[in-house]
Amino acid sequence: MDPSRPLWEFHFLDIPTSEATSTAVIRVPHSFGDGMSLMTLLFATARSAADPTRLPAMPKQPQRRGAIYVPPPRSAGALAFLRWVWSYLLLAWNTMVDVAFFAATVLFLSDPKTLFKLSGDNMVSNPRRRFVHRSVSLDDVKFIKNAVNCTVNDVLVGVTSAALSQYYFRKSGNTNTDQICLRSVLPVNLRASSSLHKYVDMIESSKSDDVAWGNQLGYIILPFHVAMLDDPLAYVRKAKKTLDRKKSSLEMLFTCKISELFLKMFGIKAGAFIFGRMFEHTTVAFSNMIGPTEPIELYGHPITFISSSAYGVPQALIVHYQSYGNSIMVTLSVDEEIFPDYSQLLDDFADSFWQIKDAASRLKYPLRE
Repeated sequence: MDPSRPLWEFHFLDIPTSEATSTAVIRVPHSFGDGMSLMTLLFATARSAADPTRLPAMPKQPQRRGAIYVPPPRSAGALAFLRWVWSYLLLAWNTMVDVAFFAATVLFLSDPKTLFKLSGDNMVSNPRRRFVHRSVSLDDVKFIKNAVNCTVNDVLVGVTSAALSQYYFRKSGNTNTDQICLRSVLPVNLRASSSLHKYVDMIESSKSDDVAWGNQLGYIILPFHVAMLDDPLAYVRKAKKTLDRKKSSLEMLFTCKISELFLKMFGIKAGAFIFGRMFEHTTVAFSNMIGPTEPIELYGHPITFISSSAYGVPQALIVHYQSYGNSIMVTLSVDEEIFPDYSQLLDDFADSFWQIKDAASRLKYPLRE
């Protein structure tokens, strides 16, 4: 990149659409910062649409207060002590297994060839990408979450698995209903959960130099299943089981430190090799970001939607979820050579979401906030 030019670009498309009177496209390299860094900058720059004199309302902090893993509190009693010790043993075992699989993925373990994946002779991603997006209700996602007693991430991973399953079996014409296990790369923010609030306050107090910008990401190799399941909620339950297992592991911390170690010891080519092989040997990149909880404006211009995504990795499909206000934007970054019917793929996400919501509405459960 030319060092004499800024690392970011702003493109203003003064073309009315069904969503807004005009669109701003912001293009930045990932070296500038990860999703949390960019979201921090957005919060600090924007203002509330209801009251332009104040910052946007901050998202509710999650229950997790630490950076990654917080063990259960130690309680009195022999049985409670054994459970506390077992949690650490399980953490160590899961971490060892996950790090071993990560190393195997970098070296030789690759997903099977499917219609989602680039062929072995064409692992360089097409520089031309198609970005398509659609909004779903955040209240509906929370409705499913309460029905299944899971998290928002569980719901989104389950919807993704259901949508890709629907697309695969229709596109391939495969009548074999045996499930296919594929893997996705899930980046995880390593900062403490309170960092967004703290950094925005620091920028507002003219202490932006103290903000930890850049990338602080670990990576999870997350399995997902392509299968025809009779119960749409089974996709969410399976996603919950997989994510619960991953939460009892320090895989994301080790993958981050391993990448940094290779980068410092062997240079940028070694770091690029690790990331390249990780993406080449998996099928999908998956990401989810929390955005403003209320409508915002940027220098007097109201923002009607936020659609985030990425490109440049050797994967034909990137799935990104971005919350804003009372909605979640589903954004797909696709290689048009692999997904010429990208609009149909986006429809599969919407159809799968409504099927899962309809199944959740038929459950009887106590409503929780």
